[in-house]
Amino acid sequence: MMDERHVIAEDAFVEIVVWQVPQPVRRSTHRLKYRLALVVAGECILRYDNEAGKGDHRHFGGVETRYAFNGYEQLLTEFWADVEEWRRRR
Repeated sequence: MMDERHVIAEDAFVEIVVWQVPQPVRRSTHRLKYRLALVVAGECILRYDNEAGKGDHRHFGGVETRYAFNGYEQLLTEFWADVEEWRRRR
């Protein structure tokens, strides 16, 4: 469905990988599997994913929190908003 990499700074890029699965991954209620990441200087500092067994969650600044998945478009919107917040703070 989507597999993209966007360079957003000399030392940073965003990777977005989303695909449809036949059944929801364990602890998710939808049929999308995804990994959206912001990598800076070789370190992943922001990631949204739904690893099997953990369900939908978000990693930011070393803290993992549950993520309320409300659709593909909302996922992208919230991820890019976090990326922009990181850019402002940089």
